[in-house]
Amino acid sequence: MRKAAEISRKLLQWYDANARELPWRVPPNEARRANPYHVWLSEIMLQQTTVTAVKPYFEAFTTRWPDVAALAAAKDEDVLAAWAGLGYYARARNLLKCARVVAESGFPENEAGLLALPGVGPYTAAAIAAIAYGASAVVVDGNIERVMARLFNEHEALPAVKPSLKVHAARLTPPKRAGDHAQALMDLGATICIPKTPRCAGCPLQGHCAAYEAGSAAELPKRLPKNPKPTRRGIAYFALRTDGHVLLETRPPKGLLGGMLGLVGSEWAEASPAFDPPFAANWQPHAEDITHAFTHFNLILTLYVAQPKAANPRAGSFQTAPAPEDLPSIMRKAYEAGFLICNIDCGR
Repeated sequence: MRKAAEISRKLLQWYDANARELPWRVPPNEARRANPYHVWLSEIMLQQTTVTAVKPYFEAFTTRWPDVAALAAAKDEDVLAAWAGLGYYARARNLLKCARVVAESGFPENEAGLLALPGVGPYTAAAIAAIAYGASAVVVDGNIERVMARLFNEHEALPAVKPSLKVHAARLTPPKRAGDHAQALMDLGATICIPKTPRCAGCPLQGHCAAYEAGSAAELPKRLPKNPKPTRRGIAYFALRTDGHVLLETRPPKGLLGGMLGLVGSEWAEASPAFDPPFAANWQPHAEDITHAFTHFNLILTLYVAQPKAANPRAGSFQTAPAPEDLPSIMRKAYEAGFLICNIDCGR
């Protein structure tokens, strides 16, 4: 326990001098607590995403919806459009569900209550409890796992080693300033104890790091080899009318990109799907497929482009051309490619 207290003391001392400035964070040693809405929103956004990518989204959300009540009152389609490009769109749907629960009863101040909220898992519950409410909760994200694996020279591969890493993190978590302690570990992992080439010379915990002493820090944490991603294929149709409207549809509420705006197209499957055009027109195939890497598979879309006249079937499905950033990444790629073709050779 004495060693754990010394590690925590050195870590917090380092954090007080080196904490990253983040729009959702209260600087260390300030008397005020972090805003639970800001902590929750940032943690949901940061899942599977980088701090650099999240900053502009967080700032846009908190400007447009400054508190959880404002977000709860927002239209689903507005929030999904604002989320576009951040990926993992189930998070946006759960964000709205959670906001509407919290707007009625407030944020719970303990892990158990937080864990009952839609879209809040064990890590996020612990992070909110520690950072927003000062609870001595054990927070373990990817950065903290890496720090623990090196600090204790754990050579068992992820994910099997996760329980051991959490035990180590629990032993180090102090009864006071648990939120700052967790954020200090996150910052240490993001800036010094980085993957592949840790910057051990600048680490405040170097004297306590078993992997540094053993010369194995760069190897840790160990991971099992990944299976190759499967590839799925699909068809998408881009139609730009002469009045500037684009054929779009809202995807079904469940499933990947659920509830998001996108091009009309087929399902995505391992075999090339058969899918008829939405109406008769001079559909031209794009010379290059549109590709995108999702977490669990790679997608190849064959894009067909047409520029029909203003009067045509499915008139109600044509909409004012949205800003590309209001579409999810794969749809934005196809949408921009379709516009490029229409500008060149769609009969203009």
